[in-house]
Amino acid sequence: MRPRIFSGVQPSGSLHIGNYLGALKNWAALQHQCEAIFCIVDLHAITVWQEPQELQRKIEQTAALFIACGIDPERSTIFVQSMVPEHAELAWLLTCVTPVGWLERMTQYKDKAGKQESVGAGLLCYPVLMAADILLYQANAVPVGEDQAQHVELTRDIAQRFNAAYGETFVMPETRLPAVGARIMGLDDPEKKMSKSIEGTNHAIALLDPPATIRKKIMRATTDSNPAVDFALLGPGIVNLLTIFQAFSGWDDAEVKAHFAGGRYGDLKQQVADAVVAGLEPIQSKYAEITADRGYLRDVLHASAARVAPIARETVALVKSRMGVYTER
Repeated sequence: MRPRIFSGVQPSGSLHIGNYLGALKNWAALQHQCEAIFCIVDLHAITVWQEPQELQRKIEQTAALFIACGIDPERSTIFVQSMVPEHAELAWLLTCVTPVGWLERMTQYKDKAGKQESVGAGLLCYPVLMAADILLYQANAVPVGEDQAQHVELTRDIAQRFNAAYGETFVMPETRLPAVGARIMGLDDPEKKMSKSIEGTNHAIALLDPPATIRKKIMRATTDSNPAVDFALLGPGIVNLLTIFQAFSGWDDAEVKAHFAGGRYGDLKQQVADAVVAGLEPIQSKYAEITADRGYLRDVLHASAARVAPIARETVALVKSRMGVYTER
């Protein structure tokens, strides 16, 4: 039996090249090796305010980009989290066995809570919902970026605690990180990971940015004070540009070093822009084709939700039985 993987993306902000190189491209490869379940996690998105109509639009945009980036709905399951109510039900059941201290130590919670006067309970319990997403499908592995590794470790802690209290119920998932392009940094601040949530017109390259916008952003990318590419003294901005080029071009380290050593930053940026534009062109073309038929996309989402619903129901029924929650016989 092929191993089962699960991962998800919030339908907020705009998917960018960091999402593609660090997640979606990797997922498209993994679907040939694993039973792949990919989710648009809209229940996670509403832990902060979302404009309702915009959220609906972003959900469908995210699903279309999944497919455009190579995730095949005939091979993989692509669905919306809220279409399977067992996600929320299992999250509550797991919340009841999760210590508050485990949640308060989560890095993302501390970062976000520190920037707000008050936070909703959903933000604190967000990692339990993420654990429920994974454990609901008894996933063997979770292909995520390294910034999410702490959440997968918490999922393992929750599963272990539940199994110890109620008997073997959940598979212990492993984190699976992509080897190349896993961490793309912001063009304006190469010390920070490229993020959908960071404001600024020159921070990220969205997957749907037109070529002229892509070129403009890359030409404005932060570099350093060196006059040319020196592989003995690479600053973070140059490392980021080289990482982006390598991820889109497929060149190995030796090829990149031989080609760019001693080159001027302007030339490097132009070649990075060429590689990104060429890499995104087929994605954007496929996206336009998918969104031209809205019925197709909705059919995919409904069929996929129906495909995973029996797995979700079986897991929740088992958990409720183990906990003694009343169920009809």
